[in-house]
Amino acid sequence: MRFRHPDGSTVHLAYCTNVHPAETLDGVLAQLRDHCEPVRRRLGRDRLGIGLWLARDAAHALGTDPSALRGLRTELDRRGLEVVTLNGFPYEGFGAGEVKYRVYKPDWADPERLDHTTSLARLLAGLLPDDVIEGTISTLPLAWRTAYDETRADKARTALVTLGERLDALQDLTGRSIRIGLEPEPGCIVETTHDAIAPLTAIAHDRIGICVDTCHLATSFEDPHTALDAVAAAGVPIVKSQLSAALHAEQPHLPEVREALAAFAEPRFLHQTRTSGTADASGTTDASRTADASETADTTRTAVLHGTDDLDEALADGGSLPDTAPWRAHFHVPLHAAPAAPLTSTLPVLKAALTRLVGGPHPLTRHLEVETYTWQALPPELRPRARAQLTDGIAAELTLARDLLTDLGLKELP
Repeated sequence: MRFRHPDGSTVHLAYCTNVHPAETLDGVLAQLRDHCEPVRRRLGRDRLGIGLWLARDAAHALGTDPSALRGLRTELDRRGLEVVTLNGFPYEGFGAGEVKYRVYKPDWADPERLDHTTSLARLLAGLLPDDVIEGTISTLPLAWRTAYDETRADKARTALVTLGERLDALQDLTGRSIRIGLEPEPGCIVETTHDAIAPLTAIAHDRIGICVDTCHLATSFEDPHTALDAVAAAGVPIVKSQLSAALHAEQPHLPEVREALAAFAEPRFLHQTRTSGTADASGTTDASRTADASETADTTRTAVLHGTDDLDEALADGGSLPDTAPWRAHFHVPLHAAPAAPLTSTLPVLKAALTRLVGGPHPLTRHLEVETYTWQALPPELRPRARAQLTDGIAAELTLARDLLTDLGLKELP
């Protein structure tokens, strides 16, 4: 879906296909037929943007066979679909019964991450519509925080510098500009937008920036306006934004709230859980990063983000997560359907972020992607029981996102 911003530029809205993961090229083609085209038809659109996820095997098949890439491009056109952005975060196995920590491998200290992302950039340059010259790819925020020392940090920095050089060469060759966005996520080396500023300014390449996922932003209790203003002030490009909402529990100490949260603790994905509090500046915040927390100091108090790696850890008897303030869990809940009370979602954070991203005189990013990949991980009574129900749900999410954009003054294009 395309929108005209008041400044005359085009803003793209897509939905991410990691909600129906496929490891092979045949699986990707089946996605287009069974899911993406039906969503487009349900919306009554002649053209629909998708944020394509290409697993290692699918990317390899496309990268080694030019005719396969041409075939995919033809199939996209035939089904009224277009691709301007890829999700390059998961490498493989995103449809496995247990993903959890596996999604963070290989990280940016591993040469395979550089090779895979380079391949994705080349593929995206070949998939862009004829009238679009810029594509974007979201990627892992360097690495999961454990076992990441200075040696691995140096390797990651070198890899990203090399990637920037390769992207420059790709534009010289194809005329297409591909940009990469590190996607801050709780528990990673780059957990927050604040964490992204130092490594990205050190690299200082305008093709390598940040992907703002609004679920992750909310889970880390970042204020959207403060966070995005700081990123902009630092000169870090906001390459793309993933529109998503986290799970919010206002009173996690109540038994009925904990019972409701427990229904979302499931074995497939990691659901990092956070709560925000304050401590004296002379307190324990110096060790908070190794204890899975981050901090932002003011003149008298320190705001401390406490967390666990998963929701079931937070709910465990005798768990270490304080329950005197609201909890947020990294569980991408459908945008249009907040969980039943006593839980809710962080949709207000998404709305505030979107206002800052595209509601000003010029958009901070032109690529937006609805990313709710957890439909089949919802509590059983909330999961779609048939393909048509999933189609309806994704279409409803895109409709909500469209309405938010038009409310901000953007005009939907045919």
